[in-house]
Amino acid sequence: MPSDLELDRVCVVLVRARNPSNIGAAARAMHDFGFGRLRVVNQFSPPIEGARSAVDASEVLAHATTYSSVAEAVADCTLVVGTTAVGERNLQHELVPLSEAAPRVRAELRRDGSARVAVLFGSEKTGLSNDELSHCNWLLTIPMEQHEGVRHPSMNLGQAVAVCLYELVRDELVTDHVANPAQAAAGEILERLSARLSEVLEATEYTRRHPVTLDPAEVRRLVRRMSLNADDAKIWMGVLRQVMWKLEG
Repeated sequence: MPSDLELDRVCVVLVRARNPSNIGAAARAMHDFGFGRLRVVNQFSPPIEGARSAVDASEVLAHATTYSSVAEAVADCTLVVGTTAVGERNLQHELVPLSEAAPRVRAELRRDGSARVAVLFGSEKTGLSNDELSHCNWLLTIPMEQHEGVRHPSMNLGQAVAVCLYELVRDELVTDHVANPAQAAAGEILERLSARLSEVLEATEYTRRHPVTLDPAEVRRLVRRMSLNADDAKIWMGVLRQVMWKLEG
C-alpha cells in the first residue's frame, strides 16, 4: 500500500462535475482510502457546498481547490492520467486497463519523490472532452461487462473514483515501468512547451499546410507523448526559443 506521503501526491481532479451528490461521493471515497487532494475544474461555481453525501469527508471538501481550466489544475503534476469509458471514441492516447494502470501510478510515485500525479474524471454525462484529454500522458479505463442493448456502459462518477482509488492502494508487487530515472516534466512546463511549439509551427507556415492535424489539442498530445523529463523539457524550450529568434531576425 502506498505511504501517506505518496497518497498526498495524488490529486483527484473532477472536470465539469455538476451534481453535488457525485462530488460528495467522490470526496467520501477519497477519505475512505486515505486521499486528501481534491481539485475541481468548472467554469461555474462548483456545488461543493451542496455535497451532502460526503459522510466523514468534510475535511476533503474543506481543502478542495477550484480551477477554471484543466491546464491550471494539473500545472504542478508530472503525470496526468485521464479516465474514459471508451465507447466509440477515437482515442489519441495509450489506453491502459485499471489493473495495469494502478501499478504504473504507484511506480511513478516511488521512483520520484517529488512526482505529483493527477487522475482526471470527466462530467457525469459526457466524460472528458478531447481537449481535456490532450492534457493527459495516458488514459485508464475500468473494464465492464457488456450488456445487450447498452452501447456505452459507464460508471457513476462517485463509483468510478472509488474503484480507481481502491486499486491504487491495493497491496501487490510493483514493477517499475518507468525506464527514465530523471524527474518527469510538470504540466506547467509542458503547456509552455506546447505553446512555444505552436508558435514555431505558425511562424514556419507548417500549420497553414497542415491545419487539420496540428490544432492546439493535437500539439499538446504530441508533446505529452514525448514523455520528457524536466531537464529535456527545458532543453527543448531553449531550442524552440532559438528557432523563433532566428525566424524573427
